[in-house]
Amino acid sequence: MKQVTLILALIVTTLTFAQNKNAKASMEVDGVCGMCKERIEKAAIRTKGVKSALWSIETHELKLIYDERKTDLKTISKNIAAVGHDTKEIKATDEAYDSVHACCRYRDKDIVKDHEGEKKEENEN
Repeated sequence: MKQVTLILALIVTTLTFAQNKNAKASMEVDGVCGMCKERIEKAAIRTKGVKSALWSIETHELKLIYDERKTDLKTISKNIAAVGHDTKEIKATDEAYDSVHACCRYRDKDIVKDHEGEKKEENEN
């Protein structure tokens, strides 16, 4: 019985330490401008366990550092979708999407075209 208890304790300990408190990940998030960048990063940072969130206007890549013991990518994606931005995993509801500023409507091809200059500016910096 002591061996079974010891083995179970080792398994639980191993699983606990297998989670990384400084995990790095990236995900694609739709958006078009600096206002989108601010909204996306803020939604990610407000997720408990997220330590860093940087979104690129050019690549649509959100780079994250987060504590796997406190959150996961699905939770982060849900929080970003809740403020109106699609991720590969979770699409924002129409209501959430409609809440973003008119210039941030990344599903509208004309608006995306209007923001092409911002992508170039980000690359120059």
